[in-house]
Amino acid sequence: MPTEISHINVQYDKTIGRGEQFGPGFNYPVFVARGQDDIMYVLCRGTEFRPEGVRVTVCTTDEEYVSTFARGINYQGPHEFNMEDGSLVWPTCIALDSQENLFISDEWLNRISSFSKDGDFLGKWEERTGSGDGELDRPSGMAFDADDNLYIVDSGNHRVQKFSKDGKFLFKFGTEGSGDGEFNMPWGITIDSHGDIFIADWRNDRIQKFSPDGQFLMKFGSSGSGEGQFDRPTGIAVDRDGVIYVADWLNNRLQVFDQDGKFVAEKTGEAGVSKWAKDKLDANAEMWGERERAQGLEREKDFWGPTGVTVDDQGRIFVPESARNRIQVYKTQSPTFAGPRL
Repeated sequence: MPTEISHINVQYDKTIGRGEQFGPGFNYPVFVARGQDDIMYVLCRGTEFRPEGVRVTVCTTDEEYVSTFARGINYQGPHEFNMEDGSLVWPTCIALDSQENLFISDEWLNRISSFSKDGDFLGKWEERTGSGDGELDRPSGMAFDADDNLYIVDSGNHRVQKFSKDGKFLFKFGTEGSGDGEFNMPWGITIDSHGDIFIADWRNDRIQKFSPDGQFLMKFGSSGSGEGQFDRPTGIAVDRDGVIYVADWLNNRLQVFDQDGKFVAEKTGEAGVSKWAKDKLDANAEMWGERERAQGLEREKDFWGPTGVTVDDQGRIFVPESARNRIQVYKTQSPTFAGPRL
């Protein structure tokens, strides 16, 4: 019999990252994918004015820099995007298959590209812009199921599509609207241990849950800034205990819910100086003095536009903040259960 969660203990752990166009650091990070051996793949979207910031930064959870790949810069011309194979323009999400190959969605190119865990370009799906079966319009969130099939949030078409790993269309669900099972520019996605699918329905300010075959199961959330309300939710994750985490983008917070979508807790940010940031400050001692003189520095700990959320098997929660070029990491303890739900 299902049990009701009465309390979830989510504690701040640390901050990872600093703003950099190259090397150790991030530039507008929008998504974190967790690999094996504490590896993190951080998807950096960059900006239209600095396309050299578009890339995947590979590092460990202890902030050890590993590599960078899938750069967006075109070195043949200043500040020009590279649209060739193996590059990115407006990347939105990373999904890892069972071999830890990376699949990356690009909403500008309407393209799905794949890379090895070492960053080698493996291939891309055939160009497929449109609204027909298997076609895409601004793909965003992605998630693999236990059978290595890939669910893609087809944001511009207000639906979710399911594909085989090699890009064969399998089925779709959802249409534009605000009713049950309908979407308005959906964005984030996750799949829980039962194979059920959770979608961050961005413009409808809610979360919807579906069975593996796309049948509507439940919804929660409404527009606003109160407990359990959303203002453009972007990312969603479900941990091994069924606890739901939502990146509430314009409300600048992380919200936590039980399996039924009941609000349990929220975090508004507790960031400190990361290891990489401290290294840079120590190398430029005058910057420590500038920080001490800065007004409003206490706001630096707060979330500013959290764009996604990822949980791993160790109970760690990774929340990238694109505007602050960092990732806040939290830890969750096993939830307290109040007893069986009747």
